[in-house]
Amino acid sequence: MLRRTALAAAALVAAGALLLSGCTGSQPGPSASAGTPDPDASVNVRLVLEPGNLDIRETAGSALDQILVDNVYQGLVARTPDQEIVPALASDYEVSDDKLTYTFTVREGVTFHDGQPLTPQDVVWSLTQVRDTSTFRDSARLANVADIAADGQTVTLTLKAPDSTLLWSLTGRAGLVLKEGDKIDRKTAANGTGPFRLTEWREGDSIVFERFAEYWGTPAAAAEVVFSYVGDNQAALSGALAGEFDVLTGFDANLKDQIEANGDFSLEIGESTDKGTLAFNQTSGPLADDRVRQAIRQAIDNASIVEALGAGTTMYGPIPSLDPGYEDLADVAPFDPEAARALLAEAGAEDLTLTLTIPSAYGTTVPQILVSNLRDVGITLQVNPVEFPAWINDVYVNKDYELSFVLHTEARDFENWANPDYYFTYDNPEVQALYAQSVAATDDAEAADLLAQAARIVSEDDAADWLYNGASVVAVGSNVSGMPTVNVNERLNVAELAKSEG
Repeated sequence: MLRRTALAAAALVAAGALLLSGCTGSQPGPSASAGTPDPDASVNVRLVLEPGNLDIRETAGSALDQILVDNVYQGLVARTPDQEIVPALASDYEVSDDKLTYTFTVREGVTFHDGQPLTPQDVVWSLTQVRDTSTFRDSARLANVADIAADGQTVTLTLKAPDSTLLWSLTGRAGLVLKEGDKIDRKTAANGTGPFRLTEWREGDSIVFERFAEYWGTPAAAAEVVFSYVGDNQAALSGALAGEFDVLTGFDANLKDQIEANGDFSLEIGESTDKGTLAFNQTSGPLADDRVRQAIRQAIDNASIVEALGAGTTMYGPIPSLDPGYEDLADVAPFDPEAARALLAEAGAEDLTLTLTIPSAYGTTVPQILVSNLRDVGITLQVNPVEFPAWINDVYVNKDYELSFVLHTEARDFENWANPDYYFTYDNPEVQALYAQSVAATDDAEAADLLAQAARIVSEDDAADWLYNGASVVAVGSNVSGMPTVNVNERLNVAELAKSEG
């Protein structure tokens, strides 16, 4: 048996995007400050995109995962910012040698925020509900689980076949444990087991967390954390310098000198799994022609986008460098405007006009470069900025778009390229088969190699363009400690976030 015992308990543009292997030891850790933390402190954290509602089971958008997972809701297992899987509501777990049985020991003495105790039956009910309710986000991630049962404090998951992604899936939405029979309105309220309880949502402004006094683990360092939603970086900068914010996430690396000018803040840049993705709707029209898609890719100067944003790296495929299966695919569609013009001529698409739908909070830097690059090869790009809920409805749900740009923050989300129903509209049976083989692999190296093979095909099919691998850009107050600096746009665990007096 493989056994795990209990362990001690980003972005260049907008932080909230879509339901989007470990980092190296060189990753920056949580921020540190010299002062003594004030246990009664309130810490104000600037975020970018506000969720449309709080129903984490049914509502798309990483804006929910970013603040609710780890802080309010928890699962049997969790993951650290550097992608290590660790026990959470399970004190430990075991995986059978054949990878078909997962056995979890549920912690005793855990209390929900409404005072009700956590029971193993709550775990069974929660996981069963996710598996059996197709409208729940990530329901398909538990489709391979044949049986979920409790015996005393032990919960056992029995699989139909090996699933190399199961533990990872249980660290996210698919694994969250809720109270059976809970009657709250999940669109406006939350009832979890985490170190914070949600006390107020001022729609259009902020969400407030309060330390949960009965938390089963190490108490939260701050008495209160306020997440303030400010989309504009200049407004966020002004607010920080005026003392309104203690931390700025989703910040602009080009504003480093301004934010650090008086010594009250430092800019910290960490790696992330953020993927600036230019999606192509391939169902009809010119984008159904691979020559047109390849031309668009070769017309775009990815390096200039990274330079303009001031942080991050180029990427040319669907898997970022921190995830299993990463390979540098720069050779697939290198920047070459002349080749792009030739491809457009061959496709009979020399005077093409396309519309780019983009969440308005993402600003103008990326669209301006895209407009300029595509104009150079004869494509007129019309930019359609929309509010994020409209993007979710029009692009993500209804697939009503030609080109779309969004920052996918989720780690290990390659399954979207193996799903023809996803808004990417990409359908390749060979990719789907390779992904299925990766999931079924019992060896991590084999699973990663299969993902790499599939990712190369996706890139060679010009299924999208991946403009950059973003960075976590965070401005942290000099009196603040414990602020995560890796993958903060995907998940932001603020249990250790603290502020000193003065």
